[in-house]
Amino acid sequence: MSDKKPSTSGNSTGGGGGGDNKEKRRKESILDLSKYLEKTIRVKFAGGREAAGVLKGYDPLLNLVLDNTIEFLRDPDDYKLADDTRHLGLVVCRGTSVVLICPQEGMESIQNPFIAQEG
Repeated sequence: MSDKKPSTSGNSTGGGGGGDNKEKRRKESILDLSKYLEKTIRVKFAGGREAAGVLKGYDPLLNLVLDNTIEFLRDPDDYKLADDTRHLGLVVCRGTSVVLICPQEGMESIQNPFIAQEG
């Protein structure tokens, strides 16, 4: 008997009217890795491991799919990168452990400027 319509003031969906924008923001990634697709990248992980491979795919959580992946092994005594590598092939890298992503081309190793030079 009442002519009242249900309220559409925003709280009926549980999150308010602005919930859709917050949901969209959460899905966007901080990095745009699309320019590195099908290119060789180098990835450093929490714990010190390093690998390089061809980026085949990624998601907003920075989970990476690398093909033709090579892991750079570390010397167990002083934990520095050794010359040894091992071929891993197709790898899925968990985004929560990724620390650094950089293109393989144009990367070069330099001396640490903060270590006092002997001489």
